[in-house]
Amino acid sequence: MSQHLLPRPTRQNMFILFTKHLFSFSLIIICLINTTTLAQPPPFFHHICENKANYTINSTYQRNLDTALLALPTTNSGFGYYNFSTGQLSDRVISFALCRGDIEPAVCTKCLNDSIIKLRELCPNQTESIGYYEPCFLKYSKETGNANTVILPSLISVSNVDQFNRAVRELMDRLRRQAAAGGPLLKFATGNINGPDFPTIHGLVQCTPNLSEQVCSDCLEAAVNRIPNTSINGRDGGRILQSTCNFRFEVYDFFNQTTPSLPQPSPSPPGKEEHTTLTVILVIVFVTIAAIIIASLCFFMRIMKKKTQISSPHESTQTETMDISVAEPLQYSFSAIKAATNDFSEDNKLGRGGFGAVYKGTLIDGNEIAVKRLARNSQQGDVEFKNEILLVLKLQHRNLVRLLGYSIEGKERLLIYEFLPNGSLNQFIFDPTKGKLLDWEIRYNIIKGIAKGLLYLHEDSRLRIIHRDMKASNVLLDAEMNPKIADFGLARLFKHEETHGDTGRIVGTYGYMAPEYVLHGHFSVKSDVFSFGVLVLEIITGQEKNSFQNGESLKDLLNFVWENWRNGTTLDIIDPTLKMGSTLSHDIVRSIHIGLLCVQASVINRPTMASVVLMLHSTSLMLPVPSEPPFFGSSIETNLENPKLTQSTKDVSV
Repeated sequence: MSQHLLPRPTRQNMFILFTKHLFSFSLIIICLINTTTLAQPPPFFHHICENKANYTINSTYQRNLDTALLALPTTNSGFGYYNFSTGQLSDRVISFALCRGDIEPAVCTKCLNDSIIKLRELCPNQTESIGYYEPCFLKYSKETGNANTVILPSLISVSNVDQFNRAVRELMDRLRRQAAAGGPLLKFATGNINGPDFPTIHGLVQCTPNLSEQVCSDCLEAAVNRIPNTSINGRDGGRILQSTCNFRFEVYDFFNQTTPSLPQPSPSPPGKEEHTTLTVILVIVFVTIAAIIIASLCFFMRIMKKKTQISSPHESTQTETMDISVAEPLQYSFSAIKAATNDFSEDNKLGRGGFGAVYKGTLIDGNEIAVKRLARNSQQGDVEFKNEILLVLKLQHRNLVRLLGYSIEGKERLLIYEFLPNGSLNQFIFDPTKGKLLDWEIRYNIIKGIAKGLLYLHEDSRLRIIHRDMKASNVLLDAEMNPKIADFGLARLFKHEETHGDTGRIVGTYGYMAPEYVLHGHFSVKSDVFSFGVLVLEIITGQEKNSFQNGESLKDLLNFVWENWRNGTTLDIIDPTLKMGSTLSHDIVRSIHIGLLCVQASVINRPTMASVVLMLHSTSLMLPVPSEPPFFGSSIETNLENPKLTQSTKDVSV
């Protein structure tokens, strides 16, 4: 008996067959779902699309708005307050949302997500919009403030207006004091008042928790004082809604008395409950199938993808090859980069460090680039070069510099980055003339941007990454003065369950390195936190880490800042180019406080970058008292006398 041999199925054919089956099944599910009406976000009970200014499609403002509303749900304070800002000057977007204090977290999250969808639909190109649901409200705009006050009265009048208003005022005053004293996470109060000639009045007041106790109290008091002059006067209920505080009173119980829970829905028509249940089930099935399809696509693409080998052309006997498995690297020819930088001319040099020089270049298509040329005698060899390519290509964050490609030819090693026109941060903060261009708002945004970039490296990237060389020259500034962390040649990668490492070769920049790293070779995410703290103090003082100028004497920066902090003379160390009002000086001193928390000698006492980002974005959050930082004039300098450590600790990267 002859046996017919069938061709062996290829991976590609198997993938196509598998996908067809999944796709067919998905179509069936989609058809079933289309027979029902999927739930859409309900309408706001009130919304405002402010027509002061509109943004254009695909503009910088729209991109910032997209970014803000995407990030906003991740900023929950823990009690239903969300706040996220991004962008500069006219393209700045300030977004925030507040859930009612008696609402369950799940209801709060759903309300915020519904608000984001609905408000973008109703106000498609307005730069300032606000939408109100019962459980929450959402606002985004170019500026903060209490604009767009909403007054919503009841339709029923009361018989004795003066007596009723006095009772409302008494209730609101009591609740106002309770809410204002609520602390930095929740400013919310509810209660009621009884009277002989009117029904029980129920009241609710709330402020955004970032307000101080006094500001919250003043905001609510001003709102309540408006009652006699508005349509609420003489009505048995009403509310005044503002973006930073609001109140409501009714003659019926409208808030949750004990644990937060959803209001009971009105009775459903016969058959509607079964219809809703079917819809939910079908949606869950569809989402599950979609997830299977996506996971299968990723699985088969990973199997079929061949590792890319990066090798230099065989032009000489000295040509070397390197195997670098990356997703989609872009290799430039050395001749193209040589031409783009005018043969690496001195006129195009942007800077130099321990690992080589950086040059500005212009490609044939007109795009500007920054080229890092590895010095032939540099201690950063093929291992560090390979490390930087592998690492940076995998990182995607607005506060990290973007690697465009590389070039390998003979002994030449080049890294090609996006060109950032404003250069590095140290060229501004340590220059008396350029430093005047950085007002406090710009400096504060730079500090927050660096913090977000480090948080991404430590917590949000696929691997835990410790930079190990955070310093002012490794922070680059784009055209809008947004910071981008650069130079990952010394970075170390860890799995997320790993938190620290040890090394016998101490590399980095003296003054930014944490004491446990210099003395013992121990490094962790807290080592980067220490470097960040030094950088914060440099940005605020305008002085370098090892040479703080105080009259005719030079002192160590940490030592000098600590002395002034302890003596209550912190304002004396602030860069004199910063113009300070009372509010501004408070913000700067608070930032110095955060910097001192980061440079504490004890690793345990230093905050994580997640805590730092929270402290920078929540001005009402109470800060712990910092402990004394290490002084680099004593034990650390003694340790540097060790010949095994002296050379490595003086390495500087660019």
